Amino acid sequence: MNSVEVVGRTVEEAVAEALARLQAGRDEVHITVLEEGTKGLFGLIGSKQAKVRVERIPAHELKLARTVAFLKELLAKMGVEAEVTGTADEETINVEVTGEGLGVLIGRRGQTLDALQYLTGLAVNRQTGESWHRVVIDVEGYRERRTETLQQLAQRMAAKVQATGRRVVLDPMTAAERRIVHQELSQVAGVETHSEGKEPYRKVVIVPKK
Repeated sequence: MNSVEVVGRTVEEAVAEALARLQAGRDEVHITVLEEGTKGLFGLIGSKQAKVRVERIPAHELKLARTVAFLKELLAKMGVEAEVTGTADEETINVEVTGEGLGVLIGRRGQTLDALQYLTGLAVNRQTGESWHRVVIDVEGYRERRTETLQQLAQRMAAKVQATGRRVVLDPMTAAERRIVHQELSQVAGVETHSEGKEPYRKVVIVPKK
């Protein structure tokens, strides 16, 4: 059950009954007052009950709101002034952080940003028993720029492997970055990729295709 219409002597009474039926808190629902209700003469004659419609907020919208709130609070404690916005679907929460001088949130090769993303996702997903959502945080478009850089690097190194017939080992990358390289070269003729080593020093290796 995702929504109910309830009547009561007052709006608050009707809302309380609706929340009980939905087994939800106030921060998990949208409340629409359909009728305010009136006491009538002497509290009896002509009295009219209040009526409300209470709808459960979709899980992904609720989790997006909690993600944005958590990240805003975290940044404030870090002394960072920034705007936090986001979108969500049934599987992923995408958050964009914008402002001035936010390099501190990115760190070397995005390591600080990855840590911030991991912490936020862990905290928000553990707040409720709802389905797990992947949380992706970007700062001033860094991830898009980094993806383009990795794709260009992958193509250059693949061309080198094709020309020399010798394998190329890239610098250590995160799992997400390695995935970008693997996907970029998955359809490139004459080469194939795999990963070697242990985290956090795991690397992508590009080799001639057998």
